[in-house]
Amino acid sequence: MKVLNVHSRIINQPKSKVVELVETLSTEHDAIWPKEKWPKMKFRGGIQEGAKGGHGPIRYSVEKYDPSTIIQFRFSKPEDFHGIHKFEIWDKSKEKTKIAHTIDMTTSGKGTLLWVFGIRSLHNALIEDAFDKMENHFSSEKKSTPWNLWVRILRSVLA
Repeated sequence: MKVLNVHSRIINQPKSKVVELVETLSTEHDAIWPKEKWPKMKFRGGIQEGAKGGHGPIRYSVEKYDPSTIIQFRFSKPEDFHGIHKFEIWDKSKEKTKIAHTIDMTTSGKGTLLWVFGIRSLHNALIEDAFDKMENHFSSEKKSTPWNLWVRILRSVLA
C-alpha cells in the first residue's frame, strides 16, 4: 500500500529560533519530541547521518541531517515498512516558519495492517503533540490537540 502522510504547521517565530529547537531532538533537553506522552526517541551518539535508533517498536536510521532544513530517516522496522519519514523547515517570512513531517513509504503484508489499524492514528496524534510542543515553547497560550477515540482506545490497550 502506498502511504503519503503529511503534517505541517506554521510557527510564529523566525526560522533561526525553530532550528534551535530542532537541534535538541533526541537529546537530554529535547524540546520537540513529546516524550511526556510517547516513547522517547533514542539515537546512540545523537542524531547524525548514519545513526540508528527510533522510538517504541519503530526503528530507522538517519539518512540526511541538516537541522536548518531537513532530518530524513529511513525505516528499518517494522520490516514491512519501506520508505522514509522526514522533518522539514522553511522560511515563510521573517517571523513565520513552516515545519512539516512527511511519511513516504509503501507497506506490505503485516505492515499494511499495522499502519491502517494502529500506527497511522498513533503517528498522527504523536506528530500533532510534537508540533503542539514546538508551538507551546514560544507561546503562553498552550495548545493541546485532542486525541481521537481510536487513539485513546489503542493507548489504553497498549498501556
